[in-house]
Amino acid sequence: MSNTSRLTILRTVLGVGAALSFGAGMAFAADDATEDQILRALAPKKPLTRSLSASRPAADPAERQFVDTLRNRTTRSLSSGEREQIATIAKDKPNIDLEITFDYNSANISRKAEPAVEALGKALSNPDLKGSTFVVAGHTDSVGGETYNQDLSERRADTIKRTLIEKYGIAGSDLVTVGYGKTKPKNPANPADASNRRVQVVNMTSQTTASK
Repeated sequence: MSNTSRLTILRTVLGVGAALSFGAGMAFAADDATEDQILRALAPKKPLTRSLSASRPAADPAERQFVDTLRNRTTRSLSSGEREQIATIAKDKPNIDLEITFDYNSANISRKAEPAVEALGKALSNPDLKGSTFVVAGHTDSVGGETYNQDLSERRADTIKRTLIEKYGIAGSDLVTVGYGKTKPKNPANPADASNRRVQVVNMTSQTTASK
């Protein structure tokens, strides 16, 4: 297969909570998602009534403390245990799936993906998400060795983080990057499928914390 064909079929999903990793989220094509859609999907859900708020359990202090320890950490400094803990906590957090395209065998974002990245950047810098901590998680398909794919997934996560910081002014301490390599496929029935080559973003902040 030519490099051109590979570039055509290469699809990386950028989202919060893709199936079997961080839970299920709404899905949008790379050029379909808007800033408002992303904002609404990632915003902490508010209780409907005061009585519901009173009965809602408080945010887990241990979870909040763990998330705080991740701030300002480099992607490669995370242990396998910490990566799994992030995935566990992220399952029930606000989420959305965005389709992003990377160049083949690369962490470079393609031109086609730029509108989605722009929409994401504007949404994450919205005042409604002030105080939130976002995890940017990279994934690959099953082609290639574990070490190579782990590195590639981390580089893709780092690319998104760098773009959000440099172009949209989002604080680096609010973005936690993690790589999962090929260990958490979106489509486990076909590990080599292009849908597994993705980067996810999840709002890790509790409802009570984000509203302050």
